Amino acid sequence: MILKKIVALALAFIAFSSFAENRAELAWQKIEQGALIVDVRTPQEFETQHIESAVNFPLETVNVAFNNVDKDQQIVVYCRSGNRSGQAERYLKKNGFTNVHNGGGLNEMLASK
Repeated sequence: MILKKIVALALAFIAFSSFAENRAELAWQKIEQGALIVDVRTPQEFETQHIESAVNFPLETVNVAFNNVDKDQQIVVYCRSGNRSGQAERYLKKNGFTNVHNGGGLNEMLASK
């Protein structure tokens, strides 16, 4: 029983690692095509390190920060782990943005570049 749980956890980790790598690679493809890069972490996190040419729209400001962004603009959002950027992606899509991609976490994006 314990062995089955360990195997299941290992397979889940492998699947997530592959998913994270794929979403980061797709994010870089979109960035190369001109996507707006948005870091949804706090200003303090952004100041410490961020992707070059990214703008900082902290998650709690997403409801107003994108007011002047074209809803058809390609957008890549990222954060520390992919959680906040996932929330931002869902919010934006729910509000009519058509080309939003969750790049995941900063470190996974930097590692896949």
